[in-house]
Formats: sequence, structure tokens, C-alpha cells
Amino acid sequence: MPDREEESPEQLERLGRTEGAERAHGAERAGRLRRVEQSEQSERAERAERIGQPETDAERRRRRAQFLRDLTEARELRDRVQPRRAKVARLRHAMRMRTFRW
Repeated sequence: MPDREEESPEQLERLGRTEGAERAHGAERAGRLRRVEQSEQSERAERAERIGQPETDAERRRRRAQFLRDLTEARELRDRVQPRRAKVARLRHAMRMRTFRW
């Protein structure tokens, strides 16, 4: 998600991050974003070369894997930001699994 804006100091404070953790997290995130941007640029270049050709299974799996990584990251972020809602969702899921019949 290279178009994502940096979090404001108020948001960081609300999330309870310290300056040291923020710097470490920021450096890690910057490296991850750089890798994502580079891979997206190479994917765009490949797609531009193959316009009109059907995508291969490997490309579809790669896109799916990236989507699932992004989805997992978004869920983890939501759980950190809304811990009470995440706990209720976990309990609800556990209840559904206990009442499920094979």
C-alpha cells in the first residue's frame, strides 16, 4: 500500500506507541513498503508487456497471496485498534465452533 499516509503524532499516541518503538516500526514499514513498491512496479511492467494474453496460474497465485497478506495485515491492525470488538468476535467464533456439528 504505497499510497498510505504516515500516521499523525496524535494517532501514534492514541495507539500507545513510544518514540523508540515508532522509529523501529517506521524503519521496518519503510523497508516493507519499498519492497512492495518495487514488486508492484515490476508487475506493472510485466503486465504492460503481456496485454491481451491470459494470466498464468503462478501470477494468479502470486496476486492472491499478496491479497491475503494485505487482508491479514488489515485484520491485525483492526484488532489492535479495537481490542474489545476483536475479543467479542473471538468469543463469538469460539461459540460457533463449539456448536458446529460434523
